[in-house]
Amino acid sequence: MFLRAAIFLLLASAVASAADRLYLKDGTYQLTNQYEVKTDRVRYYSTERGEWEEIPLELVDLDRTKSELSERQTQLATDAKTEAEERAAEKLAHDQVAAIPTKPGVFYIRGEMTEPLKQAESKVVNNTKRTILKVLSPIPLLPGKSTIELDGEHAPLRIADPRPEFYFRLSDYQRFEIVKLTPKKGARIVENVSILQVKGDREVDEQILKIDSFKKQEADLLFRIWPVKPLPPGEYALIEYTEGKMNPQIWDFTVDAK
Repeated sequence: MFLRAAIFLLLASAVASAADRLYLKDGTYQLTNQYEVKTDRVRYYSTERGEWEEIPLELVDLDRTKSELSERQTQLATDAKTEAEERAAEKLAHDQVAAIPTKPGVFYIRGEMTEPLKQAESKVVNNTKRTILKVLSPIPLLPGKSTIELDGEHAPLRIADPRPEFYFRLSDYQRFEIVKLTPKKGARIVENVSILQVKGDREVDEQILKIDSFKKQEADLLFRIWPVKPLPPGEYALIEYTEGKMNPQIWDFTVDAK
C-alpha cells in the first residue's frame, strides 16, 4: 500500500508541476499547468506570466491539447511504475544478499527465495579404469588421461528455468564457472584431464565445457552468476577451482523444461 501511495503522489506531483501546452488552432500554444472550459471560452493559468487568463474556445485546439496531455500522463505513469519496479528489485537483491550465509556455497535464486545447493562428491577415473574417490586430500597426479566424474545420470536439483541465477559464496578468490557436463552411462563427466611428464615435472591439461556467464560481485567473496544465453535441457554444474590443481568443488543441477 505504501509503495502504491508513493507512486500516486509522484505521478500527481509530476503532472501538477509540469507545464502543459494549450494548443491553439493556428499552431501556437500557451504554457499552462491547468485549464478549464467555460461555455465559449477557456480559462487557463499561464505559467509564463504567473496569472489566470482567458481565450475564446473557438481559437483553442482542445483535441490536440487533450491528446498530448493524455500521452504525457501515460508516460509519467509508465516511468513511475518502472522506477518502483527497479527499487523493488534492488530491495529484493539487497535482502537476498543479506540472507546468504557466510559459509562458502552455492544458492539457487528461486523467485524471491534462495535455495542452497548440496555440494556433489566427485571421483577421478584414470585410463586404467581405476577409480579414486575424491576426499579433501590432494589427488595423486599420475601421468595419463583421467576424467573427473559425478555418479548418476541426473542431478538431485532439477530446474525448469533455462536461465537460472545463483549466488556463489567462494571459499577464496579462485576461478568459478557454470559448466556443461558430458553424460555417460551411470555418470556425468565434469572435466577431462591429461597429465604429462615434462622433464621430471607434471603438467596438467584440463578441458572444461564452460558456459558463457554474467558475473556480478555483490559482496566480499560473494557473486551472482547466470548464463548469457538460455541453457538447453541437460546436465550442468557450478564449479570453483584452481587451474592445474585438479581440485574442483562442484554443485550440480539439471535443466529440465518439463
